[in-house]
Amino acid sequence: MNDEKINIDIKDEDLKAAEFLKNAREKLIKEIRKAIIGQEEIIDELLITLFSRGHCLLVGVPGLAKTLLINSLAQILELEFNRIQFTPDLMPADILGTDIIQEDINTGSRSFKFMPGPIFANIVLADEINRTPPKTQAALLQAMQEYKITVGGKTYQLDLPFFVLATQNPIEQEGTYPLPEAQLDRFMFNIYIDYPKPEEEREIVLTTTSAYTPKLEHVISGADILWLQEIVRKVPIAEAIAEYAVNLARSSRPSDNLAPEFVKDWVNWGAGPRAPIYLTLGAKTRAIMHGRYHVSCDDIKAVAKPVLRHRILTNFNAEADGITSLNIIDRLLEEVKAPDA
Repeated sequence: MNDEKINIDIKDEDLKAAEFLKNAREKLIKEIRKAIIGQEEIIDELLITLFSRGHCLLVGVPGLAKTLLINSLAQILELEFNRIQFTPDLMPADILGTDIIQEDINTGSRSFKFMPGPIFANIVLADEINRTPPKTQAALLQAMQEYKITVGGKTYQLDLPFFVLATQNPIEQEGTYPLPEAQLDRFMFNIYIDYPKPEEEREIVLTTTSAYTPKLEHVISGADILWLQEIVRKVPIAEAIAEYAVNLARSSRPSDNLAPEFVKDWVNWGAGPRAPIYLTLGAKTRAIMHGRYHVSCDDIKAVAKPVLRHRILTNFNAEADGITSLNIIDRLLEEVKAPDA
């Protein structure tokens, strides 16, 4: 490996920031534990998304504490939080805001004044996002990508940090509108929340039916989050590991020369260019959250499923064979050659 091709410029403040983020992760998890039982991997993936400056889609059946998890995170992070309940009659103006006519009492003149919608917050929970039509779903696109919105020909900047967390119920299909692939691709992670373990479920029952009310403490501020998001981007990565992330994404595309036969048989569309970007960012964040100022292939592998799950679209052959995108990701992780340590 040619070390000259790796841009490593580690400063003392960067190492201190890495240590700060490691400690912050531990404190955040400790506080979340007061309200959420189990779901260790889910909490870690949620924090990776936040510190990577990404957005997250949480998929799970009702009653798995998706909303409670997000609400608890907002309290701990000392950020402004808004919840939007997505319904079939929700309009884009209900999310973004609208211009209203305002009359001056003294002069009697009228003018338009912009009334901001619930999108103007640091953490926005789009609850059951697939229950609203595509026109309203698309109202989030500019906000998620550019951190600003346009209403009535005027552009308004959103406050940073800005973090969209959407929830989706996978078992109810009637009266729902599947998210377009373009919008799915805006989400860095697609996190699937499964049922709790038996011992966790017993603890959930005992806790939620008691008089116990957790008191959550603030851990870090919005300014800290913005600082840490910049530090994450400074984490060095070897070219060989970055190439491994690219190869994973390219191997998922049936038309690519790197694609194995099972991808050509089972996949309609593979992961786009955002996939290797998010694989690399997620790996950097995971490394620094675990106290390492370098990225390994294990970090890439650890974030592969939430990054690729919603970016690999299977075909009829896969459905007939009982193959899901997760099965394909597992095969890719086995067959795409990782660089030596």
